[in-house]
Amino acid sequence: MDHLWSPWRFRYVTKAEAEPGCVFCAKALSNDDQTNLVLYRGAHCFVILNLYPYTTGHLMVVPYTHVSTMEEASEEATTEMMLLTRAASRHLRAVYKPKGLNIGMNIGECAGAGIAEHIHMHVLPRWPGDVNFMTSIGETRVLPEDLDTTYQRLHQAFHS
Repeated sequence: MDHLWSPWRFRYVTKAEAEPGCVFCAKALSNDDQTNLVLYRGAHCFVILNLYPYTTGHLMVVPYTHVSTMEEASEEATTEMMLLTRAASRHLRAVYKPKGLNIGMNIGECAGAGIAEHIHMHVLPRWPGDVNFMTSIGETRVLPEDLDTTYQRLHQAFHS
């Protein structure tokens, strides 16, 4: 039997229970954007790389306000969320040349939200064949680029 190691996954499942409070709120309040993978800060929302990405360039648009549903978010925040989602799409297409994008939200734990208490929009670049046997059978993702490199490339795109 072959074994594939995915140590980042263990950090994810054990860290999720260990951290008190909301991870998005903590990152929003911090001034260390590079360490926290915050790519861009708007008036009502910020753009952040997913620490445990499904693909290279997997980012999220997150309102500063801690709300668990779209109905609770202000009109200004939801409008800016969509504008930043559009900007993220444009930057991902320019930097990574994906053939498609997955854009969406999981509202509530039963809908698949990993952080159900704070809404966020996922924006993922996709390429033909990026879901192969490693993901579908081995439940392991192979990312061709480290997060620091992804951060530098997308941070530059958001600020140019």
